[in-house]
Amino acid sequence: MQNFRNYYEILGVPKTATADEIKRSYRRLARKYHPDLNPNDKAAEERFKDIGEAYEVLSDTTKRQQYDRFGQYWKQGGFQGQGNRPPSSSREQYTPDFERGYTGDVDFSQYNDFQEFVDQLLGKFRTNERTQDTGGGSSSYRTTTQAPPRPTPRRDSEALLELPLERAYVGGRERIRLEDGRSLEVNMPAGVLSGQRIRLKGQGASGGDLYLKITIKPHTFFTLEGHDIRCQLPISPSESVLGVQVEVPTLSGLVKLTIPPAVKSGQQLRLSGKGFPKDTKTFGDQYVEIQIVVPKNPSKQERELYEKLLAIQSFDPREGLPKK
Repeated sequence: MQNFRNYYEILGVPKTATADEIKRSYRRLARKYHPDLNPNDKAAEERFKDIGEAYEVLSDTTKRQQYDRFGQYWKQGGFQGQGNRPPSSSREQYTPDFERGYTGDVDFSQYNDFQEFVDQLLGKFRTNERTQDTGGGSSSYRTTTQAPPRPTPRRDSEALLELPLERAYVGGRERIRLEDGRSLEVNMPAGVLSGQRIRLKGQGASGGDLYLKITIKPHTFFTLEGHDIRCQLPISPSESVLGVQVEVPTLSGLVKLTIPPAVKSGQQLRLSGKGFPKDTKTFGDQYVEIQIVVPKNPSKQERELYEKLLAIQSFDPREGLPKK
């Protein structure tokens, strides 16, 4: 038989806990050990399963009463020992269901021993085989126990889910199509990162779980580094000299950025809190790298102004170079 599991201890509540107290403790622990928040942590995943199993029993009034009454044999409806009670002339009907437990009492005096009860509980059945004494003696019978065919084991599976950076940023419902032809709608949390896995319970092969491995597609303007966003912002020579205010794209929309005078190409400016989500309330930063771009085909008027500027230019950009 399976070792006894103290569901009250797993949920961290006393045996006298109310249904609301059990629910609050379950929600707190489920959030803490959820596989989506603890990727590749097998201990957290097992803990999450234990928490779910404990809550399934303690949140159900009938299951909890059976559990409190019979302890480790609660799923079997209890087995209190045979004693020397006479066999019952009739048997009560029940369905051996390990998920739902028993809804009524069972007369265990009908069983010869505990093993016979276990055999019937597991769906086994006994048959009598006749044996013949070859020496001319009387026939005899022996009892054998046969087990039903083993069910197909559950298998977990994995699928790749590619997301545009903007979709990973906002989250929301995403419809995916699996290799077996099924179509699933997944509620994606905001801020998923490449390499993270999202668990879909019971959607894998043979009733196992399906794990979606996230990959974020490269973006033409933004680069994701951890929870920070990096980008390059082109500006003109005159903007770099004078300093201006320009609009910069972010994942949450356009924002105004002040370019300081005499900014250099390659210099980085920070937009605080405009990066990728860390959780529901905090974000990384966006770093804007300045790129000074010269016009490829200046107009006649622009060229004349550049010539005048060159004529009155008061600084030597090569002043620091070696003279010989």
